[in-house]
Amino acid sequence: MESIRLFSAKGYLNTSINDVMEASGTSKGGLYNHFRNKGELFSAVLEESRRRWREINLAGLDGIDSPIGKIIRILENYRDRYLAGSSDVPGGCIFVRVSLESSDLADQWPEIAREISEGFDRFKVMIRRYLDHAKSTGEIKTGVDTAETADMVFSSMMGASVMYSMDKSGENLNGNITSIIRFVDSKRNRFRKEAS
Repeated sequence: MESIRLFSAKGYLNTSINDVMEASGTSKGGLYNHFRNKGELFSAVLEESRRRWREINLAGLDGIDSPIGKIIRILENYRDRYLAGSSDVPGGCIFVRVSLESSDLADQWPEIAREISEGFDRFKVMIRRYLDHAKSTGEIKTGVDTAETADMVFSSMMGASVMYSMDKSGENLNGNITSIIRFVDSKRNRFRKEAS
């Protein structure tokens, strides 16, 4: 957990093995018994971070039938439980934090940069699937471009996370995520919603 906090706060390139040893209270030998190098340690951190991200951000989706409702719950969870509500990620979303280093990271650790990029792509596909399902059931307007909308939701979440990592303002974070929720909600087919 200490490694997640460090990489979230300092990024990959600015976190040293010595930082990890100091924060976790372990020796160099103890650390290298588990990981051959910093890249291997970070891969384990990413795996745990993905697990925690899913656990926190996808909580409660099973009880929601509406695909748009699921997207809104993800946004609420991201704001309330992942960014503002978690001491695990003091620097904001670890994936966003590390992606800001992407040009340097891609040169030094291309497999890590690729892994993060693929995770972002999978998340956008998940949002688009929800939007496609909403379109097929008439929950959103027929003219909605689901790929464009998914990109907008994803990009806006990235921006909200970057801003939160800089200013730590719960008020600004709430405003940013609320704006994304309103954007998603504006895609609803109001006639269908009122008729049901």
